Amino acid sequence: MAIPTFDPNAPDFARIGINLADPRLGAQAVLASDDFFAPMDRMLNPEPAVFIPGKYDDNGKWMDGWESRRKRVTGHDFCVVKLSAAGKLMGVDIDTSHFTGNFPPAASIDACRSDDDIPSADAQWTEVIPATELSGNAHHFRVIQAAGGALYTHVRLNIYPDGGVARLRVFGRPHREIAPDAELDLASAMNGARIVAANNQHYGLASNLLLPTRAANIGEGWETRRRREPGCDWCIVELAVPGEISRVDVDTAHFKGNFADRCSLQGAFVTAGTDESLITQSMFWPVLLDEQKLEMDRLHSFAPERIAPVSHVRFNILPDGGVSRLRLIGRALP
Repeated sequence: MAIPTFDPNAPDFARIGINLADPRLGAQAVLASDDFFAPMDRMLNPEPAVFIPGKYDDNGKWMDGWESRRKRVTGHDFCVVKLSAAGKLMGVDIDTSHFTGNFPPAASIDACRSDDDIPSADAQWTEVIPATELSGNAHHFRVIQAAGGALYTHVRLNIYPDGGVARLRVFGRPHREIAPDAELDLASAMNGARIVAANNQHYGLASNLLLPTRAANIGEGWETRRRREPGCDWCIVELAVPGEISRVDVDTAHFKGNFADRCSLQGAFVTAGTDESLITQSMFWPVLLDEQKLEMDRLHSFAPERIAPVSHVRFNILPDGGVSRLRLIGRALP
């Protein structure tokens, strides 16, 4: 199994956003104009695309992605993806890895909000990525500027006129209506939590900590490089909504020779500042959970020593290593 690794050249939205087109979270490719050579759902595979020399199927060369046949009439091909949750879109990665002589020269993306799996014919689509040139065997990161923080449930990838796309990632922040006093995972990305910053993400993104499903391998967790100096590694989480944390779950699933040895948690109710300023502010936040010993490949549950209203937390791992998931069970403030 190929393990996704952190791309140091990825833009900020790919570091802090959640891939809303991830099938592990419930996303689905629901409609394509044509997927003769490679099925549309293959484009959403969370694993990096691969190329297998000499592998063919009944329709031709096997390709790891979505690929339409050569178009011999006017028009263009498209694929509609139902996102895992309604959310604010931040950016996309249109990945043509391993598509060289068969990639589309250009693509655009539309988005809409619909209660149906497949939007009806009268759905109101908004262009969020205008037509942009593509090249073969490359990642194409594009920022989405959504006016007024619009929420979308579906995206439509248009390719001009035909060809293949290995992967489509749609980065954003899910939106959920949360009732006051509701008990929930305040650190779940599917509830709206996000990573503000992390000091190191060499082997795995800190945003993986906030995914709702248990990790399938170490590539689906947060893992830092080996620390060769004093200190610890950390990440800052903006909670889905401000709340009071009553239980801290730290999962080191699949991390064995490289799990974090200890962890601690700080938190504060933040009313001002920027993401960048929070890095400095967080050093002085009150401790919610003192240092706790961790074990390999295990789910740990801790009761915080201090319960107070917080909007942000700083999760520290000592001295370095990997953690797959962080759950902060608590009550939303009224």
